[in-house]
Amino acid sequence: MPEASADDLRWFDAFQRQTTSPANAARFQNAFGLIDVRHRLAQVQAPTLVLHSIHDQRIPLDLGRALAAGIPDARFVPLESRNHILVDSEPAWPVCVGHVRRFMIEHAL
Repeated sequence: MPEASADDLRWFDAFQRQTTSPANAARFQNAFGLIDVRHRLAQVQAPTLVLHSIHDQRIPLDLGRALAAGIPDARFVPLESRNHILVDSEPAWPVCVGHVRRFMIEHAL
């Protein structure tokens, strides 16, 4: 989260410590690296909105595009950010919230 403030990073670190143990976090990280559901993307039948930071330093933009391309009728929205997790003080935040709001209204979610 290179665009996050020091306060945002401190909050996120504390949040992570409160939600799982270090050993569990390591297991999650390992497991997430092994999960591959690309062969099932075409089976998704729910309205899908894929939001992805353009300059994400954790997950490349092309992977977000590929995810959306694999899901029938998915909508892909690139967001002008370097953060993997958006923070509410960056310009991409209101853009993201606007897209989510419109998507939810459009699909009555």
